[in-house]
Amino acid sequence: MGVEPVAESGSIAARIEALRAVLPAGTQLLAVSKGQPSALIREAVAAGQRSFGESRLQEALQKQQELADLQPLDWHFIGRLQANKARGVVRAFGTIHSVDSLDLARRLSRIAAEEGCRPRVLFQVKLRPDPSKTGFEPEALRQAWPELLQLAALDLVGLMVIAPLGLSTEALGELFGDCGALARELGLAELSMGMSGDWREAAAAGSTLVRIGSGLFGSRG
Repeated sequence: MGVEPVAESGSIAARIEALRAVLPAGTQLLAVSKGQPSALIREAVAAGQRSFGESRLQEALQKQQELADLQPLDWHFIGRLQANKARGVVRAFGTIHSVDSLDLARRLSRIAAEEGCRPRVLFQVKLRPDPSKTGFEPEALRQAWPELLQLAALDLVGLMVIAPLGLSTEALGELFGDCGALARELGLAELSMGMSGDWREAAAAGSTLVRIGSGLFGSRG
């Protein structure tokens, strides 16, 4: 459990190699680069990492500009998405993990149609009580699903969950298992589950995307 083999020592390239060595074949590493400088992202790219997660639009746009000399990277928006930032996020990110309401999905679909793109979307779900998190409760997502399927400008690919703090290993496994079951019920293939402190449990439960920041880059300054 945790990130102890890779979090605190070695180069970013070594940490990426160590993580990939233990991730299941179907689990992709999403490097959470929010709060990290472009220079560290370059190090990760040099080590073969192409997918990066950001949660602040202006910070991400600056990094994208600073890294424009590289081959196009796979940018994922993973933070809470304010309605007034929706157009900027649609323009700058190919994948959006944090769609937490029907209203936001409608807005993103309208903007994507206007922008002539089709972002990949994961719906943030709230499977346990947690006042600090937003997201669809399972029944609300089921009720909204027929309308969500009609949003043709969005590529509906999966679910995202953030575990409440303090869960035991067993409780984490149950949470991630419940998220996987809901995704299968809805016919969704992608599961964005697991962060630096719980990615092992998430990967064991079938996560296809683990969001690792401090376990890769170290603590933000």
